[in-house]
Amino acid sequence: MKELKGKLIKRREGNSVLILLSGGLDSCALVHYYLSKHYKVKALHFDYGQPSKSRERQAVELIAKYYKIDVQIATLGFPLNERKGEYVGRNALFLLAAANLLPVDVSKISLGIHSGTPYYDCSHIFIEDCTKILDGYFAGSVTLEAPFIDFTKAQIYEYCVRERVPIYLTYSCERGYKEPCGECLSCIDRSVLIGF
Repeated sequence: MKELKGKLIKRREGNSVLILLSGGLDSCALVHYYLSKHYKVKALHFDYGQPSKSRERQAVELIAKYYKIDVQIATLGFPLNERKGEYVGRNALFLLAAANLLPVDVSKISLGIHSGTPYYDCSHIFIEDCTKILDGYFAGSVTLEAPFIDFTKAQIYEYCVRERVPIYLTYSCERGYKEPCGECLSCIDRSVLIGF
């Protein structure tokens, strides 16, 4: 046990992880990654009023069923503002909410962020900054991981193909259309790789 300002912090199981599961390619790859390393995997999905929430939730449920993992759906209760394809503060908000909802037997929180994006919350600095926050709350007993942070989207796709990750279960269109719009940033990324 570690001590944090007079409180004893129990050591958590080292092979347990809570994955922030969006229903897209990156987070689905994370589920496979941790299961292949024999982790106990739980997932958390956020409804933040996004236009694609119904389709994302459907993908999340299919992925959870396929991999036989527990998933919790958390509704933030307010929509996030999108600015030119970016939801400023989204990953930080998700991380803090995940820390609050973290089961007592889970020692890691994992994000499906990758290289090739200009956003702060998809960077090594973001991981370092958030690790300090988690250390403040959990005295080092909970860690933040992003196994694909140095991968490009194409490398994640290659990993999925090589590892037979069920890409067909994932969903990425930010507009929430039944058929991908082909215009949003997620659709453009996905169409370049797999043509939807």
